[in-house]
Amino acid sequence: MIIFNKKLLLMLISIFTLSVLLVACGGGESEEGASNNEGEDTGSETEGSDEGSGEEATEYEEQEWEMVTEELQGEVQYEYAAEFASRIEEKTNGAITVTPYEYGTIGSEADQADLLMQGGVEMAVMSPGFTGGQVADGQIFSLHYFFPADPEQTQEVLTNSEALNEDLRAKYEEHSISPLAYWTEGAMAWTSNQGIESPSDWEGLNMRVQESPLMRETYAAYGATVQSISWSELYTALDRETVDAQENPLFFINSASFHEVQDTLTISNHNNYVAMTTANTEWYNSLGDAEKQLVDETVTEMQEWVFEEQKRQNEEGLAAIEEEGSTDIIELTEDQITAFKEKAEPVHEQYRNNELTEQEIDADIYDKLKEEIAEVTGE
Repeated sequence: MIIFNKKLLLMLISIFTLSVLLVACGGGESEEGASNNEGEDTGSETEGSDEGSGEEATEYEEQEWEMVTEELQGEVQYEYAAEFASRIEEKTNGAITVTPYEYGTIGSEADQADLLMQGGVEMAVMSPGFTGGQVADGQIFSLHYFFPADPEQTQEVLTNSEALNEDLRAKYEEHSISPLAYWTEGAMAWTSNQGIESPSDWEGLNMRVQESPLMRETYAAYGATVQSISWSELYTALDRETVDAQENPLFFINSASFHEVQDTLTISNHNNYVAMTTANTEWYNSLGDAEKQLVDETVTEMQEWVFEEQKRQNEEGLAAIEEEGSTDIIELTEDQITAFKEKAEPVHEQYRNNELTEQEIDADIYDKLKEEIAEVTGE
């Protein structure tokens, strides 16, 4: 009997000890659940976590945005739009989708700018050169040897400039275009059938330009005539010698095969091709705080990404042209660049003094931007 009681006592002690351990373990989970889910049990805690994720993911209403570009798949602008779309979709768990359009899907560059201004699309990647008729101040990007020759320094200016991101943005918003960011697609180069090594080499040449009065004046200062042609027609125009020369970043010259119908390529570093990430102003202003913050943060993140993308594409573009071997490549010396600067700088002053455009430009934007560039270059 005593033995039985001892056995019974040992069994009871074991059961009690096990119960205490189980309660202790369960109690820890219960306390954690209480702190996170206001006393809900472990099962409802897991369910609550899923609901929390769902609420965060569905913070954004389902929306579809369209984003047009001036370039084809594989080229910098389109790849930018595709990366932007991917990030927006990921951040909203698919609630917001952005459809990027390559060039030619919706008309010419000017057509796309009109479509954005009218609210036909929500967003666009565009060059200021194609809105020069509407926003005269935007032609500042066409000034030769005004921005730094180094694309990295130019990108720094474009990203941080108050003159551009506040003052010039306000000018564009008068036309329902909100520039959310400016960025470089790389240094410009010239192609022609006549090697361009001095300003006098431009005399008698017909240069293709964008719809920018300032571009016309700049090349006129070198002695060239100019003609505005959409890039979709440019290859044929060069091949038929309707125009004699054109300018673009190296990646685009290679991608569009302009070097195939031009004998020489001159690395002049006279300018950077600047693109803008833009939104229709009324649409952008109608966004809720969460959506607007989403767009702004993503655009900011993309500045570093697009700089590396254009750098890679330009390096590969030049290497491909060199490897093909059918184009003579000229790289201007410092002395040669100085000769071009001497011709270009008077155009800077004419622009600043409102002598080149019918619309009045804001000289304060020019002056402020010039100071900001000097701070970056140390000149």
